[in-house]
Parts: sequence; C-alpha cells; structure tokens
Amino acid sequence: MAVKDAILAILTLGSAYGLQLRDELITRAPHRAGLNVGQIYSTLDRLSKAGLIRSDDATDDNLPLYALTSAGRQAAEDWFGSPTPPDVRDWFDMADQVLVASSIPGAPWRAIVNGQIRSWTAITDAVASDPHDTSSSVQGALAVAAENHVAQAALTWLRETEARLTDVGDPAVPLRSIRPQRGRRPGTLSRP
Repeated sequence: MAVKDAILAILTLGSAYGLQLRDELITRAPHRAGLNVGQIYSTLDRLSKAGLIRSDDATDDNLPLYALTSAGRQAAEDWFGSPTPPDVRDWFDMADQVLVASSIPGAPWRAIVNGQIRSWTAITDAVASDPHDTSSSVQGALAVAAENHVAQAALTWLRETEARLTDVGDPAVPLRSIRPQRGRRPGTLSRP
C-alpha cells in the first residue's frame, strides 16, 4: 500500500509524529482524507519493526517523533525511482505516488508521471491491438473494456497533472511547523 511509502517520503523532510504525518499526507494527497491516525500509528509500528524508521526524541509535550533510518531513506528513494505498477483496482496508489512526490523538494515527480504514462499507455495499446477478442465471454470483454476506460482516465489525469505541476513551477510543500489540532474538526457535531 502506498501509505507506508508516502509516510517514508514525508519523513525525508524531517522528523514528525503520527498526527502530523497523517495531516501532511492528507495535505499532499487529499483523496486520503478518511485516513485514521490509528492507521498511521500501526503503519509506523510496522515500519519500525522493518527497520525503516526509528524513534527520534519527542515533542515538548512528549509526542514521539519518528525519523528515517538509512534503509528507510533508501526505500523512499526507491519509491521515487519507479512508478507504481498500474492497477485499475487501486488508483489511489498511483495518485499517492504522483501527489506526494510532487510535494517533496527534489523528488523526481516528472519521471514518475512519465513512467506512469508509459505504463498506462501499455494497457491501452494492448487493448487496441485486439479490441474484439472473441475468445473471451461477454463479461471478459466488458472487463477488458472497463480496464481500458480506467487506463484512459488515468492517462487523462496524468497529462493534466503534468501540465498543472509544470505551470506551478515548484510544487514542493515544506514540512509544516503548525501543529495539527487534536480532536474533532471545527463544525462537527457530537450526538448525545
């Protein structure tokens, strides 16, 4: 899942604590808005056990900070170095990689976008080479058509993303120093 990779990428900017990492990820990849801070902490636990992050002191109010190990930094660089494989069932992994990489100073977002374009183009090219495969069932043909439509949508989004990020110039987002708020977001009501 790309969330662990996105966390490692964000930690290339410096040490951070769990809630901060969740808010940084949501800022960089807004489609992850439903991500629970508990999911972040369980991912941090797995990353720690895998030797990719380590404890790094604490905030003034004793929130544990996490930092990359050398293996974690390498894993982040590896993630930046190759596009996630196209998968019509998990569009968000591709979006995470593109959006988070474009927000990290010096990350090769353009190479990632171009690699994604090549990968998704291979899917559309495969369908174009045999658009009327009569060896499969109607459902099989419809599944191939669905995959082709998703690939076309991915290509449209990737090209638009590349153009918009190019227009922006430097799309990088620094690690924010403002502390995320704990508890309910303003405007949410609790039920009795």
